[in-house]
Amino acid sequence: MLASLSIRNIVLIDKLDLRFDGGLCVLTGETGAGKSILLDSLALSLGARADTGLIRAGEEKGSVTAEFSLTANHPAYDLLEDLEVEPGEPLLLRRVVSDDGRNRASINDQPVSAALLRSVGEMLVEIHGQNAERGLLDARGHRAVLDTFGAHDQLLQTTRKSFQSYTALKTELAEAEDAIVKAREDEEYLRHVVSELEDLSPEEGEEEALAEQRAQHMHAEKIAEALQDASKALTDNGGIEGKIRTATRAVERVLDKAGDSLGPVLDGLERAAIELSEAVMTIDAVGSSLDMDPKAMEQVEERLFALRAAARKHKCEVAQLPALLVQFQDRLKAVEFGDSEVARLREEVKEARLTYIAAAEKLRAARQKSAAAMDKAVMTELGPLRLGAAKFTTLIQELPEENWSALGMDRIEFQIATNPGSSPGPLIKVASGGELSRFMLALKVVLAQSGSAPTLVFDEVDRGVGGATADAVGERLLRLADELQVLVITHSPQVASMGQSHWNIAKTQKPSGTVTRVERLSEPERLEEVARMLSGATITDEARAAARTLIEG
Repeated sequence: MLASLSIRNIVLIDKLDLRFDGGLCVLTGETGAGKSILLDSLALSLGARADTGLIRAGEEKGSVTAEFSLTANHPAYDLLEDLEVEPGEPLLLRRVVSDDGRNRASINDQPVSAALLRSVGEMLVEIHGQNAERGLLDARGHRAVLDTFGAHDQLLQTTRKSFQSYTALKTELAEAEDAIVKAREDEEYLRHVVSELEDLSPEEGEEEALAEQRAQHMHAEKIAEALQDASKALTDNGGIEGKIRTATRAVERVLDKAGDSLGPVLDGLERAAIELSEAVMTIDAVGSSLDMDPKAMEQVEERLFALRAAARKHKCEVAQLPALLVQFQDRLKAVEFGDSEVARLREEVKEARLTYIAAAEKLRAARQKSAAAMDKAVMTELGPLRLGAAKFTTLIQELPEENWSALGMDRIEFQIATNPGSSPGPLIKVASGGELSRFMLALKVVLAQSGSAPTLVFDEVDRGVGGATADAVGERLLRLADELQVLVITHSPQVASMGQSHWNIAKTQKPSGTVTRVERLSEPERLEEVARMLSGATITDEARAAARTLIEG
């Protein structure tokens, strides 16, 4: 609910701090006292369009701060998750307007866009008056209102899932059809490329292996010459192997005279002989493996050049040719086997469409049943509000297929006919200011249990009525206040007498000029205010007695 409202330098208000209770809060005052300024200020804090004309004359800026106390599960906290506002934490909505045209919005002292402020504000307060443009007057929200009233959650979930499945399959079908069209356009080219690449049969890592072979071929003679020199150095004139044998025999002649000290020497000479033998064998093996055949060199180069030519043709790296072949083979398969895939998808789309239609039609049937119940309930409320000749109806129309959605196939709008025989039309276009407020009141009474902003504001909902009708208005406002916080600006003593808290709005003169003041009334002051509303400028004892009767019920 709205816990407090602080206003600084807005039109006739220089400084105002109000704290509100729950239940039915009434605000009264003479015409022109500044009630509209209070509403404009509240609307500004909720994200309404900022206008420099709202700034009090002579001031550089004006500001409004609204504090709200909400339940921890209120959906507004979901919108504010990025701001790290904890569920259950009070919300401070602030708007500052400067005379240079700039305005700033913040929530809990964190800067936000005006759009976010407005989105949050719409979840916190509904203002119903002659110039209201939110809430139930917006036909775009009527479908959600009816679904909430009818508790259609399960049907909506089924419809949403079937629509998502239907649209996903349609997307898959469109992609498959597009792929096969494109593939057919290039079928001859695809077959040529696949044949060419299959003949080439590129393998992963082949370019590097061929390049290495080519390098070996190119340097084979030099490598062979080097290997011969190495072998000659190791074997000529008895070679190193002969020297090792000579050294070994020399050591063995004195082995029995040196004890264990010469064992490591012999071990080392033996290892050297083995390593040398292996080196010679390796040199011979490498030399023997050298391919110096010019024809083999030619074959390697031809293969390497063929791979690189194919890569240039397809503007890719040689290493990418195997994957490219697979890609072209897949595209060719789309031509060869695409028709059966498309046929399968078309059948699935057809079945998914029928499933969605069945779910949406079941939802529509539930909506029609709920609409009949809601229309009846609203009509019951209209009679006592002096709207007995009016007719309220919920229009449910089937949308064209291109407008179907996860919410079903229906367009829903609340309509009214204010005179017998007249055609129903949109709420905001048919009803006058006073009638519109009473229609909103009747709707809110019916929908109070079906989800609403926690604070409702009614601006002169009693305009043009009195007596029993005013009593009926007040009684319904009081019923609403059992569920929600209700603020009502009223000129009706019957409505004012039912308030659970009461504020008076009045103008007063200060040296700096005229200002608007809002004072919470005590019980004696409240009695005087209701008496004034009954009698006018001069409050009589009879008026006080009548006021006491109204207040005491």
